[in-house]
Amino acid sequence: MLASTLLAPLAIDVVSVQSQVVYGRVGNNVAVPTLQAAGLSVAAVPTVLLSNTPHYPSLHGGAVPIDWFSGYLEDLDARGALASLRSILVGYLGGPAQAQALADWIGRMHERHPRLHVQIDPVIGDQDTGVYVDPAMLPVYQKALLPMAHGLTPNGFELERLSGRPTDTIAGAIEAARTLLVGHTQWVAVTSAAPESWADGRMRVAVVSRDDAQVVEHERVDAAPKGTGDLFSAMLNVELLAGAPLLDATRHACAGVVDAVGATHRAGSAELLLPTVG
Repeated sequence: MLASTLLAPLAIDVVSVQSQVVYGRVGNNVAVPTLQAAGLSVAAVPTVLLSNTPHYPSLHGGAVPIDWFSGYLEDLDARGALASLRSILVGYLGGPAQAQALADWIGRMHERHPRLHVQIDPVIGDQDTGVYVDPAMLPVYQKALLPMAHGLTPNGFELERLSGRPTDTIAGAIEAARTLLVGHTQWVAVTSAAPESWADGRMRVAVVSRDDAQVVEHERVDAAPKGTGDLFSAMLNVELLAGAPLLDATRHACAGVVDAVGATHRAGSAELLLPTVG
């Protein structure tokens, strides 16, 4: 057997930092298979480990301890796996300490990988549930973590909380999104943007960059499985890494989510059914 020092480390394209559940389709349970289906090598870093999402009658697990979480990130580097790192994809985080540790680590990755793509879904809450994370997450997101991202994918509710501005109109959502274009951040894709502006059976995504703002409209399926935001972020990441322009990548990701939600609804599935490949 060859000595381990002679063996090349597994090269990682994407580090996906998100929740993980034993049962269900959210967080890394959605992102990892979506990224892998596109031929990307993925390292999944869990932020919370749960039996399932909290809307079920029972729930076990919790946030990953901060020393474990920081250790996962540092050990990826120690194994030599990040030499060809292309992207960091971030979803649900387990608390302010995790968010700060992640911001510090991404800062170091930026220094070593000038072309690194960082995409963050700042998971805070939604219109129907309100804020469901520690409120202390907000200032850490605003001051430390979000400026580290090239792109952000908040929903309309999260954008309003992060910007402190009204987002009930498309114009308001665009203005609010522009306040987040600081640091490394080049674009914001606002999902479920300005619901009061939607036509029957339709939804809107506001795509805002430093020099442009466009609206992508797509079908609204009468179903709401968990994990659709995670699927949108992962599919968007895949398209951007393949070189697609932001607006085209957004349209493709929206279409993929609509297809997945439609398939889930038709199957009567309690959990999101992921798109098939081929």
